[in-house]
Amino acid sequence: MRAIIQRVTEASCTVDNRVTGKIAAGLLVLLGIEDADNDTELEWLAQKIVNMRIFNDEAGLMNRSVTETGGSILLVSQFTLFAATKKGNRPGFTRAAKPPIAIPLYEKMAGRLTELTGRKTETGEFGADMKIRLLNDGPVTIFIDSLNRE
Repeated sequence: MRAIIQRVTEASCTVDNRVTGKIAAGLLVLLGIEDADNDTELEWLAQKIVNMRIFNDEAGLMNRSVTETGGSILLVSQFTLFAATKKGNRPGFTRAAKPPIAIPLYEKMAGRLTELTGRKTETGEFGADMKIRLLNDGPVTIFIDSLNRE
């Protein structure tokens, strides 16, 4: 699994002029899933997302997590995080999981983030043409790959 985690002051996802998810301060998480992903990667990544200390404390230092701040999470599926760009100029997406694998893991991630934060995780709509609005705070943007746990 791969994730782009952005600290935001607000974010929303719209599909066909209908808001599917909207948050105030918190995290916008773009999630890419590949065929080899399983519950082990999901749990590791979910824990990273909710415990990552990227929110400011009283001294202005990044020492607080989204859980500690009471922030919200907007989770959006993003198969393009597995774009292959080595050859040519047109990216390939063969590593991205197909819907029968990706949808259950995406839904499970949303549920797990809800459990860990105690707040409903807002979502996009899997496979839809989504419009994402965000106000990046900082900006703070983190890339995580569950297979490369640096």
